[in-house]
Amino acid sequence: MSDSSPTADLTLILARTLTLNEQAPHAEAVLVGAGRVLAVGSREELQALAPRAALLDHRDFLLTPGLTDAHIHLVGYGFSLGQLNLHSCESVAEVQRRLAERTAATPAGEWVRGGGFLMSELGLNDFPDAALLDAVSPLHPVLLYSRDLHMGWANSAALERAGIHAATPDPEGGKIVRRPDGQPSGILLENAADLLASHIPAHSEAETLAAARRGADDLAARGYVGAHTMAFEGPEAPHALATLAARGELPLRIWACLPHDRLPMARALGLGPGSGGLFAFGGVKFFADGALGSRTALLHAPGFADGSGTGIALDSPELIRELGREALALGLIPVTHAIGDRANTEVLDAYDDLRELAAQKGLRLRVEHAQHLRPQDIARFRGLTVSAQPIHLQADGAMIRHLLPHLESGSYPFASLKRAGALLAFGSDAPVAPPDVQASFAAATTRMADDGSSLAPQEALSAAEVLHAFTRGPALAVGWKDEGIIAAGARAAFTLWDELGELPGAGL
Repeated sequence: MSDSSPTADLTLILARTLTLNEQAPHAEAVLVGAGRVLAVGSREELQALAPRAALLDHRDFLLTPGLTDAHIHLVGYGFSLGQLNLHSCESVAEVQRRLAERTAATPAGEWVRGGGFLMSELGLNDFPDAALLDAVSPLHPVLLYSRDLHMGWANSAALERAGIHAATPDPEGGKIVRRPDGQPSGILLENAADLLASHIPAHSEAETLAAARRGADDLAARGYVGAHTMAFEGPEAPHALATLAARGELPLRIWACLPHDRLPMARALGLGPGSGGLFAFGGVKFFADGALGSRTALLHAPGFADGSGTGIALDSPELIRELGREALALGLIPVTHAIGDRANTEVLDAYDDLRELAAQKGLRLRVEHAQHLRPQDIARFRGLTVSAQPIHLQADGAMIRHLLPHLESGSYPFASLKRAGALLAFGSDAPVAPPDVQASFAAATTRMADDGSSLAPQEALSAAEVLHAFTRGPALAVGWKDEGIIAAGARAAFTLWDELGELPGAGL
């Protein structure tokens, strides 16, 4: 570009810059225009290149590639911001107090929805009962989800509204927890929660669009520029995000997953990798098991140390193999939720049969969470994407020592997975946990749990490694070659920090 070229629409950003470009890892200036990085270098070089460019002086701050949340339920997160929030509840009495306040402001007969509790934080060693909710909300049907979203806690009005009674059979992939007399207790595990959720009035199109906007705007305000949104939502959720993108109102770049039961729709519509816009489908989602807190993570023997079993198997390895091949043929990435050690073993077994086809397609197979692993399985993650959520470590520490003491050293094994050749892509799993960057960095670098203890400290990462897992890692995982890096031609999507490891001050 010569000095005579128009530069009024260009911007020169001055900041201490971490580019995540191995050829030039540091810079002091970035020139951008038309949504792209045009040049990276010194202030003098870039001012000579574009002398009339607008100037943003952020030399007191740190500029990095923009953050991407690699695992979030984005529209569900948007809805959760307006629902009953039970995060930080430390007793059943606190749950009851918050529920009573919400029902007092809700017309009788209307549903009350919320979530975010952990049994361990409530001081419970066994499942709670519907009667505890009935005591403060007898006239409103109530459905509260545990923080991991794999357990629903309903009151009697909700059970009655849904017709769930002693003779109701357990659905496939789910369990109705029952009292000694056979009556439902109010706890619905995995797919059993759908028996009740299907009776809740559907959100309107306008409500869903508002939730999508609310979730996306919240992420952007936290310094995120992208997200991988998972498929634990209805089809109206990605439709709302696509609508925002088409209107030019989406502040994030979104990579979305289809549930595997919608794969026929992908075939019929010819869905495949996106064309470079801000919204595209790119993955097909499977669930190998449940979650730790709900005692539904699938485990090898001896299982949970409290004697509650070995978890619940959901999508079989055979199904993952079969539909995984179909997904890869369409250019879509198989994405499988696996938390327990047995679930991860079985997913790895299935993926071993998909690796060759994935390599031919230039796609990386993904495991979501990979939380609790046997030592002999870690090396098998080489070449795979591990989409993990460090922030879960904080609340899970005490539960792991109580429920899975034999797997403590292999829980959240970030450093070992990285050494084994896995690509780390970090996220929050919101609304399961808040998309709190500061908490995620602290969890991954210090390994400190909420109870003040350290969980497998040898698995700690450096701040630079965590930054890669929130920027370049998610980009490489889904084939965004122009994302997660500050280099000529990349998308001009950055996060500005006070210091690395602190909460980002703004997304640019």
